[in-house]
Amino acid sequence: MSPRREILAEGVELWLGDCREVLPLIGPVDAVVTDPPYGIGLEYSEAFSDDEAYVLELVKTIIPWAEANAKRTLITSGNQCQHLYPRPKWTLAWVTPAGAGSGPWGFSCWQPILAYGSCPYLASGKGRRHDIFMHTEASEPNGHPCPKPIRFMERLVERAALVGDLVCDPFMGSGTTGAACVKQGRRFVGVEIEPRYFDIACRRISDALKAPDLFIPTPAPKAKQESLL
Repeated sequence: MSPRREILAEGVELWLGDCREVLPLIGPVDAVVTDPPYGIGLEYSEAFSDDEAYVLELVKTIIPWAEANAKRTLITSGNQCQHLYPRPKWTLAWVTPAGAGSGPWGFSCWQPILAYGSCPYLASGKGRRHDIFMHTEASEPNGHPCPKPIRFMERLVERAALVGDLVCDPFMGSGTTGAACVKQGRRFVGVEIEPRYFDIACRRISDALKAPDLFIPTPAPKAKQESLL
């Protein structure tokens, strides 16, 4: 299947295809914010098996691309396969004190967020922010087997990118990161391999574009200086 691109608005584009094929077609971005497969056997798609071998294969492709093309990267890796990723610059945490997920040592009440690159707030002289997210919001059922809560993703996007920045999600899923970017005034480019989830993402992000936050600027392309030669 050849990659297909949908432009939903200025500064908002979605790709249907394998991110390993699509990412070379995408230029530099300000941030990567993504929730890749966890390698725990979920039935995402017939296109791949959610196991550790697949996660490791993705890591070998995604991390080098992000290091070369993004100023910073935040990855919700899950606990089980975080050791497959290169050592991050820092590890943030998503804490759910009343978590009911099951882990080898009991209830799973936190998830790591692997951080690569520089904090956008420290880098721009805007001061320090916390490295922990206390969040108990349930995910909205939308047809995807593992969606993330929209308000959590809004906070994660806000932590990774400044207003107007371009955010890339190579594992777009049902489009929660994209919807969060639109609501937070960030531009967005997302990639999804499964057509069913791609259609859901198109709908959800389109809905978010129709209901912007009136206090946050609508994402728009940054001006480019044209060559006179």
